[in-house]
Amino acid sequence: MEKRTNRRGYPEQFVQKQHLKLNDLKEKACNKYLSKEDIPEYPRPEFHVSHLKHDTDRDGLNGIWTDNGFKSPYEGPLVWWSLAVTPDDMESAERRLLEETYPDRTEEQTQMQQSFLEKFATSPAFKKTSRLGSFRFTFPLEEVLSAYSQQFCSGAQPVMRVFETILYPKEVVYTVLVHSPANQEFSDYPLLTDDPDAVCAYRDGRFIWRPEAMSETHSYELIRRPAEKQMEAQKVAYHQFYVWDNVAIALHVEEQVLKFDTGRLRENLKFCSAGKVVFTPRYNFLSFPRAKEIVEEMWPGCPPLEEDKEPNSENE
Repeated sequence: MEKRTNRRGYPEQFVQKQHLKLNDLKEKACNKYLSKEDIPEYPRPEFHVSHLKHDTDRDGLNGIWTDNGFKSPYEGPLVWWSLAVTPDDMESAERRLLEETYPDRTEEQTQMQQSFLEKFATSPAFKKTSRLGSFRFTFPLEEVLSAYSQQFCSGAQPVMRVFETILYPKEVVYTVLVHSPANQEFSDYPLLTDDPDAVCAYRDGRFIWRPEAMSETHSYELIRRPAEKQMEAQKVAYHQFYVWDNVAIALHVEEQVLKFDTGRLRENLKFCSAGKVVFTPRYNFLSFPRAKEIVEEMWPGCPPLEEDKEPNSENE
């Protein structure tokens, strides 16, 4: 793998045109967490993700409000989004995993099964907290792709390609590039297809994400009970730290703006609190009351800003 320093000053290992699974990364990269052998067993679900999120700080919010859309605030031509896994996505992924593992479960066994997948979904990829700022735009994937198609592809379908695998000490990022079919700059990058073995694929208006590592901090072990056709999460005696992975979507916009109606921007905007690890100084994160004031000044007369937080729980 090659090495570089990103615009935030963090060192990265990366490989272009591939999404390398953990076993491949162990062979090609130098990383002390990847080399650990004592990680408790964990599930390998398949998420069908239909929403994207874009986190930003106050300056980014000002730019989005001014432009009525999203553009790169830096010299690069890309606008970055992340997969937004919803509670429904989590529930359907758990059901899919159980049905594939135990396809002949009885109705009674199905009803006896307790929810377990959420206990493993503890990495920042699943958290409602933010590493980039206090404001989060969450859009349906199809709406983002439709807007991109109309504004950048003359109504044609955008092209999706396997862009890079980026490795940090505890994080793996699988990046997907989205660009216009008229742009031949990236023609040597593999197309993102509906590959059943890929970490990330695309099918029927959804990204198919098969996480290689969901937890970062492993507090549970997956227990299979074949006789009962059940799975459960069992607490471990000692936490184990490992890598975690996520998928980032890069929309190629050059110096243009991916525009949305100002009302849609406001409808899809929520407040999010800072995570344990952040990429921007913590003073850039605002209090919820201050964030509400700022949004009210930008979109007067709209309902109060809501907070994006974990279902039935408080943020970190």
